[in-house]
Amino acid sequence: MKFKVAVVQFAPNKGQLAANLDRIAEAIDQACQQGAQLVTFPETAPTGYFLEGGVVELALSGSQLALELETRLAGKSIECHVSIGYYEAAHGNLYNSCAYIAISGGKAALISNYRKFFLPTYGVFDEERFVSRGNKLGLVETPFGKAGMLICEDVWHSVLPTLVAVSGALIALVPSASPARGFRGETVDNADRYERLVRAISEEHGIFCILTQLVGFEGGKGFVGGSMVTDPFGRVLGRAPIGKEAMLVVECDMEQVQIARAQSPLISDLQSVWPVLQGLVLETEFEQ
Repeated sequence: MKFKVAVVQFAPNKGQLAANLDRIAEAIDQACQQGAQLVTFPETAPTGYFLEGGVVELALSGSQLALELETRLAGKSIECHVSIGYYEAAHGNLYNSCAYIAISGGKAALISNYRKFFLPTYGVFDEERFVSRGNKLGLVETPFGKAGMLICEDVWHSVLPTLVAVSGALIALVPSASPARGFRGETVDNADRYERLVRAISEEHGIFCILTQLVGFEGGKGFVGGSMVTDPFGRVLGRAPIGKEAMLVVECDMEQVQIARAQSPLISDLQSVWPVLQGLVLETEFEQ
């Protein structure tokens, strides 16, 4: 099975929820006109990332987010699925989340929702002061295969990509908001690091990785961009530019998953020893 994904490298206007949602809906429409069946957006796309205490005023429930998109896309003939990072309000708590939404027949329905697990609190980051940590894997059945949602720092720790792959994910959806750091000539250190990370995840587990990065400036901090799609062999199928808005449309052939895993059956090896690994985890003691 083949499908087209549109990776929308997006620069939100910080705190301008309604205006950003207008532009997000326009991008969905544009992507569908280019034949995309899946449209992905970065972490915190509707609001911008560095909101701090402003999260409480701009957070939405997943259902509200779906309804906002449905209202803006009314009257358009759109059939697609959307992955979008946003600040979520739920049960009295705030989260940095990723919503998976199906748009069909003039309706937008929330299919699944994932809450970021690893909340950075170093350097320019202070997430855990303003949002709560998620505690479940972000797995969702899609028309293209099971997907695992991982937000930004979640992929910097190899354990979460491994868990979603062992749980059957064939696609990793990775919305991110990463301020650029480490400039060396034409490259940026954290963009290079993200490429190494997603290529390694794809190659080790035989899955597609769809990395969608925020761009733009907030309080003097510029987000890196460099969104990309990698195939189950770890090859880069498409790459967006550094530091500016772009829409990257890539065709993914899901048959490549089976071929890659036949050539390098690392995921089946891992699944076969999983009960033993679970025991080792329980026996592991951490130095304090």
